[in-house]
Amino acid sequence: MFQVKDDAGDDSKKGLDIKLHIEELHKIKISVSNELRDLESKRQSLQTEIAGYSNHIETLRSQYGILKKEIAQVKLTLDQLKFEQEETKAYVPSIKAPQRIIMENHPSQNISPPSSPFYCKMETCFDFSRCSLVSGFPVFFYDPQEISLDYPPLDEFVLSSVVNSFGRNVYATDDPSGACVFLVLMGEIKGALSPDKLEHFLYSLPHWNGDGRNHILFNIARNTHVSDLFINVNTGRAVLVQSSFATSTFREGFDIIIPPSLGLAGGDVWSEIPPLSPIRRKHLLSYWGEYIPTHQQVRMKNFLHNVNFELNEDEAKQFRKLQAAVEGEGEDRVDESQKLLDTDSEADDSTLGNAIISWLKELQLGMGDNALVELSCGGAKVAGMETEWGLCGEAAHRSEMLSQSTFTLLLLPTNESLISTTIFQTRFYEALKYGSIPVILGLERWLPFDEVLNWEIATFTLPLPRITEIPFFLRTFSDADISSYRSHGRNFWETYFGSTQRILDTVLAVLRARLQIPAAPVREEPSFSVFNESFVPLKMEGPDPEPETDEVLGPIEPRFPSEKFRRTIHVAGFFSSGYGFRPVSQGTGGAGKEFSESLGGNYPREQFTIVMLTYERELVLVQALQRLKGLPFLNKVLVVWNNPSPPSADLRWPDIGVPLEVVKTRRNSLNNRFLPYNSIETEAVLSIDDDAHLRHDEIVFGFRVWREERDRIVGFPGRFHAWDPKYHTWHYNSNYSCELSMVLTGAAFFHKYYAYLYSYVMPQAIRDKVDQYTNCEDIAMNFLVAHITRKPPLKVTSRWTFRCPGCPNTLSSNDTHFEERHHCMNFFLPTTSFAGVGFGGGGGGGREKI
Repeated sequence: MFQVKDDAGDDSKKGLDIKLHIEELHKIKISVSNELRDLESKRQSLQTEIAGYSNHIETLRSQYGILKKEIAQVKLTLDQLKFEQEETKAYVPSIKAPQRIIMENHPSQNISPPSSPFYCKMETCFDFSRCSLVSGFPVFFYDPQEISLDYPPLDEFVLSSVVNSFGRNVYATDDPSGACVFLVLMGEIKGALSPDKLEHFLYSLPHWNGDGRNHILFNIARNTHVSDLFINVNTGRAVLVQSSFATSTFREGFDIIIPPSLGLAGGDVWSEIPPLSPIRRKHLLSYWGEYIPTHQQVRMKNFLHNVNFELNEDEAKQFRKLQAAVEGEGEDRVDESQKLLDTDSEADDSTLGNAIISWLKELQLGMGDNALVELSCGGAKVAGMETEWGLCGEAAHRSEMLSQSTFTLLLLPTNESLISTTIFQTRFYEALKYGSIPVILGLERWLPFDEVLNWEIATFTLPLPRITEIPFFLRTFSDADISSYRSHGRNFWETYFGSTQRILDTVLAVLRARLQIPAAPVREEPSFSVFNESFVPLKMEGPDPEPETDEVLGPIEPRFPSEKFRRTIHVAGFFSSGYGFRPVSQGTGGAGKEFSESLGGNYPREQFTIVMLTYERELVLVQALQRLKGLPFLNKVLVVWNNPSPPSADLRWPDIGVPLEVVKTRRNSLNNRFLPYNSIETEAVLSIDDDAHLRHDEIVFGFRVWREERDRIVGFPGRFHAWDPKYHTWHYNSNYSCELSMVLTGAAFFHKYYAYLYSYVMPQAIRDKVDQYTNCEDIAMNFLVAHITRKPPLKVTSRWTFRCPGCPNTLSSNDTHFEERHHCMNFFLPTTSFAGVGFGGGGGGGREKI
């Protein structure tokens, strides 16, 4: 009994011990768990602290990189400033405008007169003292209504067109005392005027001053009958300007030959001309004219035909030989004609004309259907004077023939005393207008504005003895040659011949070029701010956006405008001989780092202006502006505010380190993108859309390329045009391609001068079409530059397009966008007279000095 009791007590004691042990273990577990939680909390705290330190380290590392880049950029800027300071010490131009001398009451005391007006040259007959290099070339125009009391009435068209054209000329002045030249409208007149009366009229002009120095006698022809107005007239030291000249009146290098005014008074001329294509036309060569013999030959020919008496055999033989010589026919004609072309031959003009007629007949027989040669007017109207090749028919008939001719033949008068005639200049004018390349027979030809226009790129001149070789000569020209000559001829016609205004402007430009006076600055558009004078735009606060590259792309320079005038420097800039040049590593060269630190190139240093068009996208605009901060070589940013409503009053504008101007526009037009705003002080303009995102390195690279190709559009998104053989039309194509013919101006560099041409010279019909579609302004600019330079644009980087998914308004998203661009392509062709924009390079040539 007692043993059982003890066992139960032991078990109870053991259970109690176990329970206590478990409780103790539980307490230990709780304690350990608490310690573990404390440790985990400490660990997490330490990890958070470590992460904070890591982030701080990364921030410091980033700041170090930024500071390092800024230090490098500041160092580079200091080096550039130091170089500029040393350069300025070595080359400080000290230019003082020359003192202007005004004509005295008795100017004959200033310049010794030549022995005869016939020996006039610019140096001997022109008073340079009235035309200082900084005078601005003021031109005084005699009012025809005030000086025409004893003068025959002028042709109404000539009078109104010249008066209106001069009224728009930038060199016009109302102050005769300060004028450089004096312009007198002499014709075209109705009726005749004797030499004595004409001379009396000239010497009675208020500012003639005895010898007419610095006077321009402007005799512009509207009809073909106009001849040399100044034969047997003492014109003193006045410059004669007309289409018809005799050797007795023309003074080479002094007088000016002009085309007749057969077109419009002024304005756009594109609607007056046919397209330049196809390259090869129906007729390879054409000529329509009738030789006008002298009265002596007419009498001789009538006599020979009316001979009505018997001749013996020897007399008959001599008669037939005489008749063949006069009429240009017979077996001996070739040998006799060859003698006529001998420089020692004393043959008369009429027989030479008959010899040419015979050759032209052979030419037509040899060329067959390829030539359209008509040597008789066939009863149609004949215009011209003796010994020249009369003009047949009406202008409409001649234009139809020329529009179907690849080349046209022009013959000089056989009378060598005729320097130029209105008939010849009319033929030349019409050939250029209708795209028929002039082939001139005779080396002694005088063409309009010959001293400043290189006619060799638009016409052919052959010696008269080459007349029999014309077919062979013309067949040697390729399609590219024909296209180049025709397009250059059309360009000359449009620019210098197309209207009375263009002829007058060219005459004044020729004279100004002779005097070496710089041209007047081109017209600029005022840049009116969208903000009123009392409004102060809010500035954006906060950190600047992170730079997209760590590369130093160039120094951050003080702003400076492009030079207004710059003399051509032929010595290499690597020898520091050219002021303003920034050769790579001061001429020692280098790798990528050194290249990035210097602007380099073949031109002195310069900067560019960004023109950004925007419409109802304020947030997108601000983001685009923020990305421009720190951009090297940036001079200014112009925001063209195309929205009729002003910006929001609470809109905050970023500080980008250069002036930011928001320009107010008269109306919503995409043409506003290309207005030549007077706030643009640089030649280089970067036109960019507000939704175009370009990195700084891309922009600088494009700028570097443009500096070496300043006459082209250099940009990023490329496009091309394709021919549709089924519908015979052009199509605009934006697909990715290995070829391109356009660079969109939503991200492209171009010269500011093209903005002037686009806004004030390009046909108004193109700008109207842009407004009609609210589209195609970029295509129009590409057409314009290609038309002027005959060169394609240059695309840089691999960019093909820009996308802006978050932009609220995108014109290209319109369903009709591409259809409109197709229409624009085909509409722009006739207005620019150039068959599209180029895929490849073209020859731009020409000696156009004005």
